[in-house]
Amino acid sequence: MADRSPPKEGQTYRIGAVSRLTGIPADTLRVWERRYHVTTPIRSDSGTRLYDSADVGRLTLIKRLVDRGDAISSVANLSLDALRERLRSADLIDRSPVARTRPWRLLVSGPYLADRLRVEASGAADFECLGFLSSREGIFSFDRDPAPDVLVLEYPGIHADQVGEVHRLLARSGATHCVLVYGFAGQGVLEQLVSDRLVARRSPIGMADLRRCCQAFRPVAPPPSDPLERLGVDLARPAPGPKFSASELAAIASARPSPCDCHRHLVDLISALYAFESYSRECAIREGAASAAQALVQACAAQARALLEEGLSRSLDLSEGDHCDVDTTDSAE
Repeated sequence: MADRSPPKEGQTYRIGAVSRLTGIPADTLRVWERRYHVTTPIRSDSGTRLYDSADVGRLTLIKRLVDRGDAISSVANLSLDALRERLRSADLIDRSPVARTRPWRLLVSGPYLADRLRVEASGAADFECLGFLSSREGIFSFDRDPAPDVLVLEYPGIHADQVGEVHRLLARSGATHCVLVYGFAGQGVLEQLVSDRLVARRSPIGMADLRRCCQAFRPVAPPPSDPLERLGVDLARPAPGPKFSASELAAIASARPSPCDCHRHLVDLISALYAFESYSRECAIREGAASAAQALVQACAAQARALLEEGLSRSLDLSEGDHCDVDTTDSAE
């Protein structure tokens, strides 16, 4: 897929800034581009990889969906609106107490356990085995598309200095839960390991034992939504334009003063935020591409300014109503 030409206008971001804004490691992003064409980078005259606001918005949503368990291949080429709708639908499903509708996806690691479960799993309709690995090292090269629901790990013996390794393997596998099958372990070590995401069982175990472990896992709550997203900050959307012109703001500020001068203070805040937005844009233009920090504060400033403008507009309407809402009963008499 050919690279795009630099846009005539609009903010662009280097891959490091995109990585920080979206949470996608730069190496992962390059793989997604090469394998799934998730984005088509813009190329500057010097050959630098650049991304626009729409790219950042899509990648942010894609990262959230992949973290929830969607295969990257199934979401890589969806439009921004389609990604938003898919995420909204996923949020509704996560909040609903529905029964499990698909088999548990398992990734099994361990020489004895892999051989045993490979035989037993063939007739288990409620399990989908993604792989049987003879060693734990295989987890690092395992293709996580789709990601497993449960990682089944075999340890002949588990010691305190291996607790961190177990958690790293679980994170690397992409699984939500882990069943640790061990031969020998101290009680203190097991207490460090066991959590809502991980259960430990003494070997040997079969598919019936594994089924009970999976059924006992409580649903993992979806990650809390980004506070900035809840406030309406969206890097993929153009910044909201000004609601008032400079002359309109000046007229409001110079109107008949009230005891607290709230409207004048709001005008000062709005003017300061608009000036800061302009300053931030000029910084990005001078540097050739916006940094992650610049993009974030500029979007936040624009949203804050739009919110204050809306507040000022409604406050002016209410003030007009207050002036009209006068009880003339006494004067009429």
